[in-house]
Amino acid sequence: MRELNVAILGATGAVGIELLKILEERRFPVGELRLLASPRSAGKKARFQGRELTVEAVGPDSFRGIDVAFFSAGGSVSQEWAPVAVRAGALVIDNTSAFRLDPDVPLVVPEVNPHAIAAHKGIIANPNCSTIIMAVPLAPIHRRFVIKRVVVSTYQAVSGAGLRGMEELEEQVRAWAEGRPMEARVLPVASLPVHHQIAFNLIPQIDVFQELGYTKEEWKMVKETRKILEAPDLKVSPTTVRVPVLRSHSESINVETERPITVEEVRALLKEADGVEVVDDPERQKYPMPWHASGKDPVFVGRIRKDPTVENGVNMFVVGDQIRKGAALNAVQIAERANQEGWIKVS
Repeated sequence: MRELNVAILGATGAVGIELLKILEERRFPVGELRLLASPRSAGKKARFQGRELTVEAVGPDSFRGIDVAFFSAGGSVSQEWAPVAVRAGALVIDNTSAFRLDPDVPLVVPEVNPHAIAAHKGIIANPNCSTIIMAVPLAPIHRRFVIKRVVVSTYQAVSGAGLRGMEELEEQVRAWAEGRPMEARVLPVASLPVHHQIAFNLIPQIDVFQELGYTKEEWKMVKETRKILEAPDLKVSPTTVRVPVLRSHSESINVETERPITVEEVRALLKEADGVEVVDDPERQKYPMPWHASGKDPVFVGRIRKDPTVENGVNMFVVGDQIRKGAALNAVQIAERANQEGWIKVS
């Protein structure tokens, strides 16, 4: 692949740190690498391919000469700086919700809809982490059997709330072990006035509540899944829950299809699907778990079984590392595909 000049905006966050690891692991053809963040994070150091790099404060000239810019610093930051990067000639791969539902911006999971990349006008959106983890196994089922309804309940790790979420869980566990009071400052939503303990607890709220009593995270799963699968009328009923797990999201997914479907067909289909690893041997207690999935690339699927309450239905349990496949890895895969197909203008 051609060498590309790369920028990472949000380089000091959980996804930015993971992007550095994945670019190195996958030998992405990086020429110049520019690490960007807010002024308060400027001056921090990071290592890449044995070199120490200094994080710079993002500014008007930050994207000059950049071919690909990965954004993971929050929606408002993307809205401000993505147009600047595009005007400078960069392809922006945005990991925030800023552009996901914009009809002019492709929303891409490379195993599902890589063809959408070609239509980009300078920005490609990375879907929400829980949406990606669900879409990877749903796509081959939808292509074969036509999904008409999905009911999904998520069990989402605290890393979905960033480094602060992970630090809060760790600190609460330490406090409990030492007999100190556990303090909550971040979850479920840092900006809200009320926070709940996550250690030894579940919080049935991820992001703020919106119409019909569903959270913003839940509506993301509905709307983004429809866009990715190109199924605007697909029925998706989600419930998202934060759990005291450091890393990797889990999802219990019920699928109802228009065409007849069997467990054996689904298992065989998913074993051949890109980005999926089937771990489904319940008699030997083998099934996907967050501990097993953390730090790994595939989406793991198990507990595949018939839903006896509908004519054409299956249940499955799905786990994926949302920092990797749910964020950083998916973004790098988009860049790899765009580069292979010549969809990136090289400066």
